[in-house]
Amino acid sequence: MQASAPTHHHLPGDLAVWFFIFAELAVFGILFIGFGVARSLDPATFTAGREVLHPWTGLINTIGLITASYLVASAVHRLRRRQSGVTLLLWGAIAASSIYTFGKLWEYADLYGNGYNLGTDTFFMFYFFLTFFHFMHVVLGQIILVVLATKVRKGDYNGGDMNGMESGASYWHMVDLVWLVLFPMLYVLA
Repeated sequence: MQASAPTHHHLPGDLAVWFFIFAELAVFGILFIGFGVARSLDPATFTAGREVLHPWTGLINTIGLITASYLVASAVHRLRRRQSGVTLLLWGAIAASSIYTFGKLWEYADLYGNGYNLGTDTFFMFYFFLTFFHFMHVVLGQIILVVLATKVRKGDYNGGDMNGMESGASYWHMVDLVWLVLFPMLYVLA
């Protein structure tokens, strides 16, 4: 019987990116705790606020972000195996994530048009702050994906050194993970 070679697992991407990701997750975690405490102190306001939101838009945004994450993961997988189609997958991820971007902008415009803003009440203060903070992370993630797609197209990333690609993908997946907490917290849970 042959002994199998030990497998070495490594953290994908650059360690500095992981420090940044964990710092961002800590900030979001503190905001989530604040939201939960505020909701427990005034459940009626939070229930009334949630009823004004657009759950279908939130669901469509979720599908867009999950699709984008799948395409990013597929791009990393293909690049690691030095297969073609990586650039197309990254541009597809940008397009899929744009569903979220445009959906969120529409939702903000609709809510503002109906008189809801940061000063409406505690629910909407948290809603606008949390979702806009996340929105800015999505935009940064989209910029990172554009840079990755450009570098792959130019041949700067060819599967030999995965650090840049894995770092960008890790950041993108963090953005998606945060939305997977935000969506049910804001749109679904009473």
